[in-house]
Amino acid sequence: MPSSPGSDAEILVHRQGPALTVTFNRPRQRNAMTWAMYDGLYEACERADADDDVRVLVLRGAGDAFVAGTDISQFADFTGGDDGVEYEKKITRVLDRLEDVDVPTVAAIRGYCVGAGLAIASVCDLRLATPEARFGIPIARTLGNCLSMPTYALLLHHLGPARTLDLLLNATFYSGREAHAAGFVAESTDDLDEAVGQTVDRLAGHAPLTMWATKEAVRRLRRGRVDGDDIVARVYGSDDFRAAVHAFTTKQTTTWTGR
Repeated sequence: MPSSPGSDAEILVHRQGPALTVTFNRPRQRNAMTWAMYDGLYEACERADADDDVRVLVLRGAGDAFVAGTDISQFADFTGGDDGVEYEKKITRVLDRLEDVDVPTVAAIRGYCVGAGLAIASVCDLRLATPEARFGIPIARTLGNCLSMPTYALLLHHLGPARTLDLLLNATFYSGREAHAAGFVAESTDDLDEAVGQTVDRLAGHAPLTMWATKEAVRRLRRGRVDGDDIVARVYGSDDFRAAVHAFTTKQTTTWTGR
């Protein structure tokens, strides 16, 4: 997988400091996802979890878009409903893997964040967007297809029934400002790069296990699980917790290890 920007590959993965950045790199197609790009995103998630020095995973798009859905040309080979079922299963597999990444995930969004792009952004932990960003799934007036049940559930989790129905039935687009007002976007800013840098620095300085526990708890609750004693045991039994208690009582600074 490419490791530095400037490549003509469809997806770029670049490590700088504590951040592993994935760039969707088809700017002329507004970064519409190919099958290879979905595979590359999955592999990037594996890489993030395998490297202890990675503290944040950032997703962004090249050019003036985040991701404008799946490349529609790939649907030309579909011959029936079974192809649709397999496609949605593939998307769910990638979305679940992204949601399962141990470190915080940040979607940096400018321009179109549409269809599968909106789903990808939805499973990230934090979304930062320009005020003019465009969020939507206009399939009711374009392809006439539908989403999988896990993706409907994801939208309901973030937007609630009213906004989800508005988004899908009316084929509505929300701006970055509107998405921020709805609570979907954590920060709406004209200087996206600066906001991403500040967010990465902030997250890199926080306790990794506390952030992991928060992510894992939210994941489980969204998926219908309520058990969590193992989460509590792992965090309270960690070296980080013991070191932080000592540092707090002795007025020292804690160095987080994630162990």
